[in-house]
Amino acid sequence: MVAATDFKDYYQILGVSKNATPEDIKKAYRKLARKYHPDLNPNDKQAEARFKEINEANEVLSDPEKRQKYDQYGQYWQQAAAGAPPPRGAGTQGYDFSQYGNFDDFIDELLGGLGRSGGRTRQRGANYRTTRPEGFRDYVDFGYGEDPSSRFTNVPAQDTEAAIALTFSEAFHGTQKRLQIDGETITVRIPPGVKSGSRIRVKGKGQMSPFSQQRGDLYLTIELLPHPFFKFEGDNLACEVPVSPEEAVLGAQIDVPTPDGKVTMKIPAGVDSGQALRLRGKGWRDPKGNRTALIVRLKILTPKDLSPQERECYEKLRQVSSFNPRQGLEEVRL
Repeated sequence: MVAATDFKDYYQILGVSKNATPEDIKKAYRKLARKYHPDLNPNDKQAEARFKEINEANEVLSDPEKRQKYDQYGQYWQQAAAGAPPPRGAGTQGYDFSQYGNFDDFIDELLGGLGRSGGRTRQRGANYRTTRPEGFRDYVDFGYGEDPSSRFTNVPAQDTEAAIALTFSEAFHGTQKRLQIDGETITVRIPPGVKSGSRIRVKGKGQMSPFSQQRGDLYLTIELLPHPFFKFEGDNLACEVPVSPEEAVLGAQIDVPTPDGKVTMKIPAGVDSGQALRLRGKGWRDPKGNRTALIVRLKILTPKDLSPQERECYEKLRQVSSFNPRQGLEEVRL
């Protein structure tokens, strides 16, 4: 049985109200995950522990079914999610669950029937239908002459869903992550090229079935932390690179950061601010090693502090220039 002292307020951990929308929860999780991510807080045990709590809270509150059980049953939500009351003592063998119609009946007994009007009884030898994790048998027979220890041996193990936050570098190059699953520390290999929404299956590391003593699979959903320079545009990576007015007018060779390091890119003469250039094979990688493009968007920056010589050059340019950037605007009317 889960003790009251073990109960965690997942809403408080994420800093959201109990009426928070899925989008509110997602925003709060991303903000806190970024703040407490171990890569950004090296050797900080408190930040590491906080990061684990944040992931645990997000795993429950971002799943509608888990959140509904959590809201309804509080500290007993995990037993409710399994579709049966928690076992008494060290194990489930030899314990007669047939006295409970479902998890609500267990709560009734635990709370002494408070908070629920009337009572319910069930007859031995009857079938009942209850909500169970996907893959569970819908009907379980509690008839006479049955060995209680073998009643649930055909109930399959339950898979577990979890989210894991990665930096761009970890996702691009691949990494290994140590996770705590039901008190067990496991090492998960993250292949290169995963993106937000990618799912990784870890066989046999899901939730332990209290009935069949088998474990389901663990499914990890990747969440990428924002990068200060790179972002995704579809399957490609994109970035914004500043250029000077003279580089935009005359063309230039400039250094551009890529995931592999700096490369030299040719800027053609006469480019505009916001114009996009493409570096093929310098974007994101997929799990097979193929590379997408890096989209480089140019941003023309004007100098603010001019030397006397620079100002003189710009004055001369203004006198001799025939370029009119506002040509045609005189025709504009309402």
